[in-house]
Amino acid sequence: MSELGERRLLARIRARLNRTTRPSPAVVLGIGDDAAIVAPQRNAQTVLTTDAHIEGVHFERRFSAPADIGCRALAVNLSDLAAMGATPRWALLSLALPDALAVDEVEGIADGVAVLAATHGVAVIGGNLTRSPGPLMIDITAVGEVRPRRALTRSGGRPGDELWISGTIGGAAAGLEMLRKFDGLGLPATDDRRECIARYLRPDPRVRLGLAIGQNKAARAAMDLSDGLADAVDQLATASGCGAEIDAATLPITPGARAWWEAAGVDAITAALSGGDDYELLFAVPRTWGGRVRHARSRVADPPLTRIGVMTKDPGARVLLRNGARERLPGGFEHF
Repeated sequence: MSELGERRLLARIRARLNRTTRPSPAVVLGIGDDAAIVAPQRNAQTVLTTDAHIEGVHFERRFSAPADIGCRALAVNLSDLAAMGATPRWALLSLALPDALAVDEVEGIADGVAVLAATHGVAVIGGNLTRSPGPLMIDITAVGEVRPRRALTRSGGRPGDELWISGTIGGAAAGLEMLRKFDGLGLPATDDRRECIARYLRPDPRVRLGLAIGQNKAARAAMDLSDGLADAVDQLATASGCGAEIDAATLPITPGARAWWEAAGVDAITAALSGGDDYELLFAVPRTWGGRVRHARSRVADPPLTRIGVMTKDPGARVLLRNGARERLPGGFEHF
C-alpha cells in the first residue's frame, strides 16, 4: 500500500464504492471535497450512528475475507438505524491502514461496503484515509431519516408490553467459536455450521423490518442485538424504567448453535442469551397491538418474529423463566 500512495489508493476505493451505488439526487456533493453536502427530505428527522471495527477486537483477518470485513462494518451501523426505524441514506467510511496491508485487501473491504450499501440504497459520500501503526481499523458513520413521531427508541417500553425478537439468536456467537477453534480451516462442514459462520461473517441488518415496525407504529421501544439478547433486554428495560421476564422455552436459538454448544457440554440457552453479533431486533409491543405487528411483518419477506417475554413493573427485575424456576438473566458482552 505504501508503494501505491494515498491518492491513487483513494481513487481506487472511490471507484469501487461508486461502481455499485446509483447517484442520489439528495447528494449535493460527494467524495472528493473537504466535506460532503446532502439535502435531507422535508418532514424528516436525521438519524446518525457510528461504529468502529478494530482488527483483533471485532474481526480477525486469518478467517475473515476482506469483503466480509467491509460488509460487516457497514452492517452493524445499518442495524442501529433499523432499530430506530430509520431509512438508511448515507455513510462515511474511514480507514486506518497498516503500511504492509496489501492493496487488494483494501479494495476487497471497499467492495464489501459497496455491495451492502447498494443493497439498501446507501450512498457512501466521504470519509477519511490514514496510516495505522497498529491494527487495521474501519470506522463508519451512517446517516438515516425517519418521519417525525415514527422513531423507535429504547425508552418507550411500559410494564405489560410484550417482548418480541426477529430471527434466531446464538448463530453468530457459535460461528465465531467454530472459526477460532479450527482457525478458519479444516472445520467439518455441515449446513448448520455454515449457517452459523455466515451469521458471524455476513450479518443481515433488519432494515426493512425496522422500517415496517416504525412506519406502522407497531412497537413502543426497540434495540438491536449487537452485544447479545441479554444485554439488549437489560438496556431496553433500564431505559424504559421497567423490569423484564424472558421465557427460556420460547427462545429461537439457531439449530446449529444449539447443537454445537450441547456437544461441548455448554448450556445453550445461557450461551445464546450472552453471545453477541446476531444483529436481530428486540421490540417492546403493547398486548393490544398484535394486529399492527402482523401487518408490519406481512410487509417483509423475512425474518420470523417470536414473542419471548414481557416487561414488568419492578425496574430491577431481570428474570429468566426456565422449567418452572426463576433465574437471574445472564449478562451480555461488554468491552470493558
